[in-house]
Amino acid sequence: MPDALTNLVYHLVFSTRHRAPSIPDVLRERLYEYMGGIIREKRGILLEIGGMPNHVHLLVRFRADTSIAEMLRTIKANSSKWMNETIPGPKSFYWQTGYGAFSVSQSQIATICGYIQRQAEHHAKTSFEVR
Repeated sequence: MPDALTNLVYHLVFSTRHRAPSIPDVLRERLYEYMGGIIREKRGILLEIGGMPNHVHLLVRFRADTSIAEMLRTIKANSSKWMNETIPGPKSFYWQTGYGAFSVSQSQIATICGYIQRQAEHHAKTSFEVR
């Protein structure tokens, strides 16, 4: 078979450095749009994005030849640069080094989208801190 058929969907989560609330509400949507552009440029599909001032959740579909690590390195580096160019004052926006990456079955996409959309409600009850 000359072509490959894949459906590689991932729930990706990463935080700001030291989990500081570094994503201002006034920039959050623009940051999300910028990240979506990075993903599209790399021929991925952003299915959902959301988060809080200290972390971001992405639900994405990547091509089979796309490494999760390389895609996240690109998203984090470019969005960090954009934030530092956009926020006035000292250049102090950074993402934390690590990330979480979880495969998602087709049957769970709607559930994960809802979870990402309800981050504010979720974190009113549950901390993002690792226990």
